[in-house]
This record gives sequence, C-alpha cells and structure tokens, in this order.
Amino acid sequence: MKKIIASLLVLTVVSASYAQTTTVGAKKEATPAVDHSHDGHNHDAPAAQSTEANKPAAPNPNAAKIAFKEETYDFKEVPEGPQVTHEFKFSNTGKEPLILTNVRASCGCTTPSWPKEPVLPGKDAVILVTYNTQGRPGVFNKSVTINSNSDTPDKIIYIKGEVVKAEPEKSVPVEQPSLLSPKN
Repeated sequence: MKKIIASLLVLTVVSASYAQTTTVGAKKEATPAVDHSHDGHNHDAPAAQSTEANKPAAPNPNAAKIAFKEETYDFKEVPEGPQVTHEFKFSNTGKEPLILTNVRASCGCTTPSWPKEPVLPGKDAVILVTYNTQGRPGVFNKSVTINSNSDTPDKIIYIKGEVVKAEPEKSVPVEQPSLLSPKN
C-alpha cells in the first residue's frame, strides 16, 4: 500500500510540473502581440527585422565643415609666469553656417575663447587658447575639445610646450650711507 501511495505522489508531482510548463508555454504562445505602431515601430519586433531603426543617419552633404589651418601648436620653451596665447584659425568649408556650441579645455590652466555667432560658409574665424604658465614648470600637452554642428561634431586641438622654471630674483643690497662716515 505504501508503494502505491508513493507512486501516486510521484506521478502527481510530475504531472503538475508538466502541466505548469505546458501552461506557461501555451500562455506565451497565446498572448497576442500588442500593436505599438503609434510611434512608428513595433516594440515587440526583433531588432534585426526593424530595418529603419538599424540604418545609420545619412550624412548631410550640405553640413557645415570645420577645417583648421593647424590642429597642434607647439609653444616650444616659454618662461614661467606670463600667460601665453595662440590663435587657432579655422574655416567653414561646408555649405551651412557653422555653430560652435561649446569649447572646453582639458584643465583649468587652459582657457579657450571662441566666436559665439555662426561662421558662414567660406568664412574664417579664430579660437584663442591661453595657457597660464605660473607655477607650472615642465612639459605640458593640453587638449581643447570643440563641439559644433559640423560633419565632425567633436574636434580636438592641442597646445604643447615646456615652461622653463623662473630663476629666483637675486636682490642686490642698496648701498646705505654709513653713520660713521663724515658727511660731505
């Protein structure tokens, strides 16, 4: 009798787990696909089937284009203390106005200044980059990142050089008249 009850119990557990597995599978298959076409694509469709979403945006043939005369400037050796500045000249070689949305330096010792108004096609402009040498002896290599509406929206230019440590000022004593010497 015990064997029959144990067999029935095992059979019941196996049947219940089989029924649960088939029910879950059946529910999955029976669930209707929801139409999300209101936003232009089907959220339930595999990505491989959505050809529009996989296409990269076509490049704009009329886009603004930023072209620098030079992308790296070497200050060579500069004395410690004064600020040094370089003008990075560039042109808009595209067909639409070029808008510089942000220009930022890699650190606080470098300060860029750029045109806030659009640079028209065929026109030139300048980005000023100033480096503060005070307290920074040694070799430096700094980057400036330019964000724009150009066909290359992120462009990096560089300044480099070596700050020569300032010699400590040698003071020469001022000759004071002696209290012991006779006055003339």
